[in-house]
Amino acid sequence: MSDEWFIQPNGPLVGDVEVRGSKNAVTKHMVAAILGEGPSTISNVPEVGDVQITADILRAIGAGVEHKDGVLEVTPPEEVKPEVPLSFSGLNRIPVLLLGPLLHLTGEAFVPMVGGDRIGGRPVNFHVQALRSLGAEVEVTSEGIRAKCRRLRGAIIELPYPSVGATESALLSGAVAEGRTVVRNAATEPEVLELALFLQRMGARIELSPDRRVVIEGVPSLRGAHTHLQGDRNEAFSYLVAGLITKGAVRVIGCAQDRLVTAITTLLRMGAQVTIDEHGISAFAPDGLHAAAVSTDVHPGFMTDWQTPLMVLFTQAEGMSVLHETVYEDRFVYVPALKAMGGEIGLFATCLGGPACRFHDTSYLHSAVVRGPSKLQGTEVDVPDVRAGFSSVIAAAAASGPTVIHGVRHLERGYHRPADQLRSLGLLLEARSAPAHTAG
Repeated sequence: MSDEWFIQPNGPLVGDVEVRGSKNAVTKHMVAAILGEGPSTISNVPEVGDVQITADILRAIGAGVEHKDGVLEVTPPEEVKPEVPLSFSGLNRIPVLLLGPLLHLTGEAFVPMVGGDRIGGRPVNFHVQALRSLGAEVEVTSEGIRAKCRRLRGAIIELPYPSVGATESALLSGAVAEGRTVVRNAATEPEVLELALFLQRMGARIELSPDRRVVIEGVPSLRGAHTHLQGDRNEAFSYLVAGLITKGAVRVIGCAQDRLVTAITTLLRMGAQVTIDEHGISAFAPDGLHAAAVSTDVHPGFMTDWQTPLMVLFTQAEGMSVLHETVYEDRFVYVPALKAMGGEIGLFATCLGGPACRFHDTSYLHSAVVRGPSKLQGTEVDVPDVRAGFSSVIAAAAASGPTVIHGVRHLERGYHRPADQLRSLGLLLEARSAPAHTAG
């Protein structure tokens, strides 16, 4: 498989893109499926690298995983292996979510340290604290996390921050714990609710309260179930931006309007025209775009994954835009590549464009000021993570001259067939073998 793309700008990107299920949802559903007594099926599954990694992890602990034509079937292990091999260290965030299910199935568990995009610290301490609250003995080492417990017991779990991963871990653990588990300050992202609904289909007893509180009445066992994943809201927004930044218009199919409310409103404030009907969502800006100030936040705020394509869009909007990242402290790793392409972007350690956030007394560069419009130039770019990879592609599509993007494997870890989708919109994109290089 190629790890390099050669992109030649070719005018406006126009057409339809159908998005599949979210990469942030499908892998968590796969973990939940091993708790069922019988196989579970998950449909509308994207072809992304994280699905394959998670499938390999589940097979390593004894589960069966079949993937064909967008449908996954997960068969719980008959003989559970309680240790995830160290070879999966740093590949994605899934191993830590297996702690609760493995404790339920075997009474012991070991998982290697988490990985994924380099966007900031992963709060594994939230997961550890939650498991300890449920009665597990947990030891954290340089290699990973080891836990043991005869039986998880319900408890009150107070999250210091509404972490998506920690909330999902509490759902997976509490669903089969003895007694009642209450998660306070829980994350409410659509992908979290999707997991809760899937667990409910499996027989879990979950109550969602309006004050970021989740109540889980533990049950002795769960059954296999079927679900159809909802469209990936980050992928949908990325393609809408790809159309706007090239002065074209992309219609996104397969992602419901309610998953994009804040993103759509942001585009409208910038001067875009958005059309929404039963067939999809499209955006175009015949009169150009103007600057905006946006702060990322937990749901229902502006999704942190949306800020990477938005930053690129800001480079083509008239005026000074401000982007304030409040979720991850190191999410601007892609900015040097945009600056190398001609984007006028300044990074600051102060809170700009919104109220003071939890990073305001730190030295983290978590606010950006963008001056637009900028004339972007093609260059060579190294991709550090999934979201940064797509931002580079969007910038390349709007640049003057060709761009060579190295490290495409990161992008393909999180987007469904991105090369095919982009070509269908009119982008001249050539995948080729990657020689040794020095990125500019």
